[in-house]
Parts: sequence; C-alpha cells; structure tokens
Amino acid sequence: MRNDRRLRRLVVDERTTYLWSVRHQHGEGDMCREVLNLTLDGVRTPIVFRKGAGRAISDGHSYVGCVATGPGKLLNLREPGVVRGLVDEATARGLLPGTVELDGWELFDAVLSRAAAATPAAPPDSPPGP
Repeated sequence: MRNDRRLRRLVVDERTTYLWSVRHQHGEGDMCREVLNLTLDGVRTPIVFRKGAGRAISDGHSYVGCVATGPGKLLNLREPGVVRGLVDEATARGLLPGTVELDGWELFDAVLSRAAAATPAAPPDSPPGP
C-alpha cells in the first residue's frame, strides 16, 4: 500500500523542485478541508480547499484528496498533473513562492479548464462510453 503521507517531488524546471503532500484535516470548529502543502527551499505554502456550499471535498467516504464543485468538475490533489496545474496557476498569479495560505478554490476553475483543454476529445465516430 502506498504511503500517502510521504513528501513527493515535483520538478518544474532545472532550478525549481517542489516537495508536496496532501492531507485531510479538521479544524476551525471541525470544518473539513483538503490541504496541498507545497515546499520550496524550506518555505511551505499550503493550498487549502474548505468544504462549503457547492464545494465538496473528500470526507473519508469518497476519494481521498478529491475536491469538486459539481458533476464532472473534480480535481484529484494526489495526481502530479493536478499539482503541477495548481503550481503553474499560482505562479502565474504571482502567489508562488509565498508563505501565506492560499485559497485553492480561487485556482480551481483555471486548473480545471487547463486540464480539460489538454484532454483530447473523443473522435466524432466513436461509440458512446460505458
């Protein structure tokens, strides 16, 4: 079984390598949240997804590390490509590197759009899926 608590490496370029991990946490009055911790040169930046109206996070009954805003609008924070998308979007907005907690929902739609644009569409003559 994989150890989900270990730090993983994300190499962005020749000089930039993030360490990252994902945790499900309770706090602030037992409010559930998924936290992606990014560490660059010893500086940790948490990207936090809090459960709320129209915003779902894994709660121990669904896929751990997943955050969603509706059917078909889901990001799995344990996937390196998703983490890279969050790093790229936060960097483009001037938020990384940084030392403050980031609201992951502010990055969610942009990362989801990038992922959808990078996913090839099914050929028009293909049969319907399952």
